[in-house]
Amino acid sequence: MIAPARQVKTPAMDHRPNPEFLLDITGALDWWRDAGVDADFLDDPVSWLAPSEEEVERRPARTPVAPNPDAPPPPAALDPAALPTDLAAFTAWWMSEPLLVEGDLAARVPPRGKAGARLMVVVEEPEAEDGDTLLAGVHGRLLDAMLAAFGTRREDVYLASALPRHMPGADWQAARERGLGRVLAHHVALVAPERLFVMGSNALSLIGHESPQRPAVLQSFNHEGGSIPLLASWALPSLLNQARAKPALWRAWLEWTSGRAGA
Repeated sequence: MIAPARQVKTPAMDHRPNPEFLLDITGALDWWRDAGVDADFLDDPVSWLAPSEEEVERRPARTPVAPNPDAPPPPAALDPAALPTDLAAFTAWWMSEPLLVEGDLAARVPPRGKAGARLMVVVEEPEAEDGDTLLAGVHGRLLDAMLAAFGTRREDVYLASALPRHMPGADWQAARERGLGRVLAHHVALVAPERLFVMGSNALSLIGHESPQRPAVLQSFNHEGGSIPLLASWALPSLLNQARAKPALWRAWLEWTSGRAGA
């Protein structure tokens, strides 16, 4: 090999890459990749996240966190044995029991209807403007329109709420801890309706049902007295603001009442 002009020939110029050697290395790597091995491994395990012994020695011991004396106590739970055993007594208790929720007793709204109703409707809470009548505002007008489309009316159903008064930003976890889920289940058992229509994920969670991903789903409410066909839907405010939800709810109602739901 002759070096270009003014360039001194060195031994390195005689060492051309060996194509066969490169092919062997590439083939070996490809074989290991095909076998699922694409990383280097050691026989001894290494804990990459564990701190070194020196770091552990320098780290100060954790100080136990003392309970905050100013923290509010957990809500007092309702005594299941104190729940009234008939519907009339339950309504009076619902309007006066201080452990149900905080706030003015005068703001509470009673349920309405008769035991043994063909349909019991449960909403999450009264409306802000409610007085003696549950759902006296825009949500009530939507419910009345729905009931009319379903072939019934408010006077023929039992209408109740999961909370006794309007409570913006209600703490539903605290409500469960108080035992309002047991109260709602007891309320349903006292009414003993043929069918149960629960509107709103918070009310559904009180009786052990998850929020429906669709506007309405068919389920069953199981209690000590048996099982009741349950239609679970979004809350009235969501139905009011989601026009696409109404046809889905209508189809669920037709399936629910036609007997195809197995109810």
